[in-house]
Amino acid sequence: MRMYDLIMKKRNCGILSKEEINFIVKGYVEGIIPDYQVSAFLMAVYFKGMNKEETSNLTGAFINSGDIIDLSPIKGIKVDKHSTGGVGDKISLIVIPLVASLGIPIAKMSGRGLGHTGGTIDKLESIKGFKTQMDINEFINNVNTYKMAIVGQTANLTPADKKIYALRDVTATVDSIPLIASSIMSKKIASGSDAIVLDVKVGSGAFMKNLDEAKELAQTMVDIGKTLKRKVVAVITNMDQPLGHEVGNANEVKEAIEVLKNNGAEDERVVALTIASYMAVLGGAYKDFDEAFVNLERKIESGEAIDKLKEFIRIQGGDEEIVDNPDKLPQAKYHIEIKAQSSGYVNEINAEKIGNAAMLLGAGRKTKEDLIDYGAGISLVKKIGDSIKTGDVIAILHTDKKENQVAKILVDDAYKISKNQPTKLKYVYDVIM
Repeated sequence: MRMYDLIMKKRNCGILSKEEINFIVKGYVEGIIPDYQVSAFLMAVYFKGMNKEETSNLTGAFINSGDIIDLSPIKGIKVDKHSTGGVGDKISLIVIPLVASLGIPIAKMSGRGLGHTGGTIDKLESIKGFKTQMDINEFINNVNTYKMAIVGQTANLTPADKKIYALRDVTATVDSIPLIASSIMSKKIASGSDAIVLDVKVGSGAFMKNLDEAKELAQTMVDIGKTLKRKVVAVITNMDQPLGHEVGNANEVKEAIEVLKNNGAEDERVVALTIASYMAVLGGAYKDFDEAFVNLERKIESGEAIDKLKEFIRIQGGDEEIVDNPDKLPQAKYHIEIKAQSSGYVNEINAEKIGNAAMLLGAGRKTKEDLIDYGAGISLVKKIGDSIKTGDVIAILHTDKKENQVAKILVDDAYKISKNQPTKLKYVYDVIM
């Protein structure tokens, strides 16, 4: 078997066998196959695609390249969720305690943010003392005892995907649906959960910019799950504006607290309850979505969900007092108001521009080595559909940086004002299972 022949086979629309895919992945990880040949292979996949079987086999090769987490000591159906990345996406902070309050075990491994999208681990680390690293025994014990735990991803989880993703990033082959799907699903399956709910974002702040592409990605990941014997539901949600009113780390924790206190923005409440409801159904707590949705709303209204958040913070070493006193979270030195230049209605908020502005303020990373300022971020005072007058505050920038002119321009440019009120946004577009 020669890499040259496999590149040519895929270039000519051939179907690669499981053995051939394993040969490519194993050879690259071991340093036998060079970057330039794998780059050619990735470009062939970009243009010619992969069928369901090839994509599942690529996912399996990624999984088997490193550690596979054994969660069998955890009792019950282990349910996980994954977001394809957005701006202001604090859904994990809401659904972990919410679903755990039903007695469903949530054993979650999560990542850090990079670029304009935030990371759940960064947000949780804005809570003083919150520990995102623990050994596997403590992790399993927490899930068995409290039904929830979260840790950062291990270094040797799907190393083939990490190495290939780095190559995709510099060869213009990131936006290939088979490569995206196999990358996401390999990490989720290697993390050991039995069932997965995928939050597939679509819009200006998401990786997938249009609905057809988002549906194709969602279906591909659901198909991989079925092939690899996992229960998977994909929920396609709106990312044409940031989710909720807060973007950053500490301020997103504050907003998640508000949702679990039965307050918070409508869009994030609806998306969080939708994701949590499908997790509850996959976990066996309820028979159907509608029953789950109603009962999860009751968990919030009764105060059980916010009490579970306090427990979640406490068992991971964090200061649970921030739930009742969010001002104990990190605060920025400067708060800069962005004001409307005209009157009318907010017609558009480009989420990617907001995310990039937050990154420049210190809330995100340009490179993996960058440090996070937990108090930095953006408060969106006005959202799509809101009426405004000239001079109204539409957003507030929070930062420790004195120089923030580029961030100001990005936020100002992100807002588009029109004379007519736009139609109400859909928060959830579709569900694929």
